[in-house]
Amino acid sequence: MTTGRHESAPRALGIDLGGSKIEALLLDAENREHWRERVPTPGAGYDAILDAIVALVRRAEDASALPFTLGLGTPGSLTPEGLLKNSNTTCLNGRALQRDLQERLQTPLVIANDANCLALSEATDGAGAGAEVVFAAILGTGVGAGIAVHGRVLRGVNGLAGEWGHNPLPWAVVGEDPAPSCYCGQAGCIETLLSGPALARDHEAHTGRRLGAEAIAAAAGAGDVASQATLERHASRLARALAGVINLLDPDVIVLGGGLSRIAQLYERVPALWSRWVFSGGHRDPVRTRLLPARHGDASGVRGAAWIGRRYGAARALDARLEGPESGAVTPAG
Repeated sequence: MTTGRHESAPRALGIDLGGSKIEALLLDAENREHWRERVPTPGAGYDAILDAIVALVRRAEDASALPFTLGLGTPGSLTPEGLLKNSNTTCLNGRALQRDLQERLQTPLVIANDANCLALSEATDGAGAGAEVVFAAILGTGVGAGIAVHGRVLRGVNGLAGEWGHNPLPWAVVGEDPAPSCYCGQAGCIETLLSGPALARDHEAHTGRRLGAEAIAAAAGAGDVASQATLERHASRLARALAGVINLLDPDVIVLGGGLSRIAQLYERVPALWSRWVFSGGHRDPVRTRLLPARHGDASGVRGAAWIGRRYGAARALDARLEGPESGAVTPAG
C-alpha cells in the first residue's frame, strides 16, 4: 500500500460514495488535483460496492508515487459500534463499511457523512469561505445536508446534524398529498419531494413523460411550459424547506451541491420565494442568507472527503493498525 503517515504522506485521496456514482480524487500537498476517476455505483449489492471502492484505491496507488491518506464520504453515519445507518443506499445500512474496507485494503481510513464533506470543502475555500454559519445541502439521488460553524463541521451526539432530508416538507400545498413513502419508514420526507428521482416522478405525474432532471431543465430553457411548471413546483418546495432551515439555523450562506444544484434558475427563484415563509413577526425584512452553488461543483464533496481523511487520519487513524473496530472508527467533527 502507498498509504501512510501524514508526515510522509502529503497527498490525500478522497472517495465520494453516492447513489449513482463513486468518485475518487487524489490531492497533492497544495490541494491541487493529481488524479481523478468516477465510476457508476454498482447495483449488485454491498460486496460489489466494496469491490468498486477497493479498485479505485488500487488505481490511485498506481497513479501516485507518494503515500496518501484516505477519506470516504457516504450518506449516513456510523453508530458507536461502527455500523452504518441512515444511508439511502440501503444495502450499506447495518454493515461495518469502515472495518470491511480496512480489512480489504489493509490500511485505516476515515469515514464521514457526504454532506459534511461538502460543508467542510465549501466552508474552507468554497462558496461559504469566511462565513460564520454554512448550511450545505446535497440535492441528488437523495437529499441531505451538513452544517459548518466557523469552518468546523457539526456532527451531533447522534451523528444526525444536518439530516434535513428526513424532516417533513413544511407548509404543504394542494397536490402534495398523499405524502410519498420514504425508505426510512416515514412519509412526506423532504427527500421524497426534492431529490432528482422525485423531480422526475413529479414531472411524469403531471405530463405523462419520464425525463431526468437535466432534460427537464433543458426543456424548460427551450420554452417548454410543462417543464417550466415542474421546475416552479420544485423551486416552491425547496424555498419552503430552506425557509425552515433559515428559521432554525439562520445561516449566512446556503450552498447547494448534487446534480440538481446545476439548475441555474434555483438561485434566483428560490430566494424570491422563501421570504414568504421566513419568520418576520409582522415586519418584512430582507432575508440576508445567500443561496449559492458549490464553488467546486461535483468535486466539492470528494475534496472534503480527502481533507477529512488527511486531517483526522493523520491525527489518529494512521497511528492504528487494525486492532479491532475502535482502531479505525475515527469520529471527525465532520
